[in-house]
Order: sequence, then C-alpha cells, then structure tokens
Amino acid sequence: MNCKRIQLHHFKNFPEADIQLHPKINFFVGDNGVGKTNLMDAIHYLSFCKSFYNSSDQLNIRHGSDFFAIHGFFDDVNVQDNVQVSCVVKPNTRKVFKFNKKEYQRMADHIGLIPLVMVSPYDVDLINQGSEHRRRYFDAVVSQFDRLYLDDLMNYNKVLQQRNVLLKTMAEQHRFDMNSIHIWDVQMIELGQRIHERRRSFLENLKPVFQEYYEFLTNGREKIDIQYQSQMNERNYAEVLSEAIERDRYAQYSTVGIHKDDYVFLMNDYPIKRFGSQGQQKSFLMALKLAQFSYTYQVKKIKPLLLLDDIFDKLDESRVSKVIELASLGKLGQVFISDTHLDRIEKLFDQLETSYKCFQISNNQIFELNS
Repeated sequence: MNCKRIQLHHFKNFPEADIQLHPKINFFVGDNGVGKTNLMDAIHYLSFCKSFYNSSDQLNIRHGSDFFAIHGFFDDVNVQDNVQVSCVVKPNTRKVFKFNKKEYQRMADHIGLIPLVMVSPYDVDLINQGSEHRRRYFDAVVSQFDRLYLDDLMNYNKVLQQRNVLLKTMAEQHRFDMNSIHIWDVQMIELGQRIHERRRSFLENLKPVFQEYYEFLTNGREKIDIQYQSQMNERNYAEVLSEAIERDRYAQYSTVGIHKDDYVFLMNDYPIKRFGSQGQQKSFLMALKLAQFSYTYQVKKIKPLLLLDDIFDKLDESRVSKVIELASLGKLGQVFISDTHLDRIEKLFDQLETSYKCFQISNNQIFELNS
C-alpha cells in the first residue's frame, strides 16, 4: 500500500496543500500547533472516512471556508494502481466519499480498502478510559479485514437502539409486552453470538504477535496479556438476556450484551492502569499497534499505512530507534512520522541507510525539505 500524493483544500488550518510522498518513510516536522496532526488526520480520513480526532466533520472545515476536500492518490489498492480516493464535506449536506470518482452510497463499503494503523498520544485513553474506548478500537481493527463483522456490528447497534427505544416507551406508557421485546432479542442473540465469537478468536490470534512485539521493544522485562471480558464467555446470550429482563425494565435500556464487553490490559497479572509505569504503558500500547499492523498484513496481504503521530511523546529514543529500524528495513510499509525536532530525526537517520522525505509545516503551509 502506497499513498503517492495528497491534496488538501480548506482542511483544518491548511488553505491549500499538494505534496508528493515517499513510498517508505515521510516525516512531518514543525512546532506544536502548526498542523502536523491535522495532516495525519487527513490521511486517516482516506482510510476510515472520518477524523481520528473530531466526531463532527463540520469542525474540520477551515474557518471562513464553506467546504473541505481531501484527495489521495494510491498504488496497490486491491491490485489497482493510480487509485484516487476523495472526501468532500460541506455544511448541512451529506459527506461525499469517492473511489476513482465513483461515489459511495454506504461509507462502510470503503472500510478495509486502505488499511491503516494510527498511533497517537491519545492512545493512552485505551488504558485510562472506560470499556467503550477499548471496544471501539478493537471493533475498528477487525472491521478493516472482516466485512461481515462490520455488517453484523452495524446491524447489532441498530437492533440495540430499537430495543432500548421500546423499553423506554413501554416504561413511559406503564405497560410491558414481552413478545415485542422477544422480536429484538432473537436478532440480538444471533448477531451477538457471531460478534462474540469473532472477537474471541481475533484476540487469541493477536496475543502472541502482541507479546512478541512487546518483548522486542522492552527485551521482555514484563509479562503482558489482554483478556476478553464478556458475559457470554461462560453462558449463552439467551440466558443472559432472560435473566436481565427485570433490570432492563427498571433501567429502561439493555443492561447486558456484547455492547458491555471489555478488554482487560494486564502486566504481570495486574491491571496496567494501576500498576504499570508511564513508560510501560507506552510500550504496551506501541506493541499493540505494531501487532495490529502485523496481523492486518497477515490477513489482507497488504501492508497498512502506519501513522506515528508525535512518536517521541509515546516512546523514549531507544524504543523509537527500534521502530524506525523496522521501517527502514521495509517491514512496516509506508510510514508517516511527526515530531517537533528536525535534528532528532536527522540524528536517527544518520544511523540508518535508507531514503525518506521530510516536510516542514509552518504558517499553514507544507514545504518539502529533502528528496
């Protein structure tokens, strides 16, 4: 997978930009707040049809403009070269997303065509925040190589919403109809069982790769693990729903199901949130993202784009050099790295024999520093 060129129009702080990218390694350097992360986010849009940082597309329109557009030009997309992917957003209108100038009617049909792994300082939320953050992350990972999983997940969320609306409406009307609830239960059970099995299977296959990368980054100093926590691990979904019905009636929403699953991050058999140092947590998360990259490549036979946003915030210099070494050897495909210090980048690459491009970002513009 190779993004050859990216064009921006009124996206966040950039009025206009057009850059030719290196097939292996691209560095974005500049002071804090100049737009390095915004450029990373534009690439993320071309993969996931949405921002990594803002839930509202409208917030990404440059102030004073009436639209934004992102155009990416790729090679090796489903064995196609010279592929153009475009995203255009205007206020109060439907987002337009195109593949080779053909508009998608369903954004989900694009997910997985441009596989991407994003490493961000916000990854620490996977450890510190609630289960929803971890579910959303792992769901996004699996959805990039399993279209049926994504469809099941979308359908499950629709069924869950309808069941919750029904529970609330019944409570407001002081009535209860178990037959009506059962209609949604049947669908939740079927979809939920498939989602649960796919999550469980995926994590079991991912863990050995994850543990291998953690050992690579830290020389195996700690024992790490991820446990899939689900009400369905020991019991079937029908039992779980049946036993919770009175609680659901009182709460007026569905209190059990795969939408309550969690992933428990452990170090030496203890929660890393409470017992892991900041450095250990950063290494844990980087190993997880590298495992995501490796597993996605193994399944799709396409190396995902790898975005390392503000990498020195996540790792010390010795661990960063290990990641850069993997990139320089071509094991990570096309990599995008942002940092505030050009000299730090030059120092790293003085030790490695590989070509790269470096782009300086300042005054809302992007300048290529080397070829």
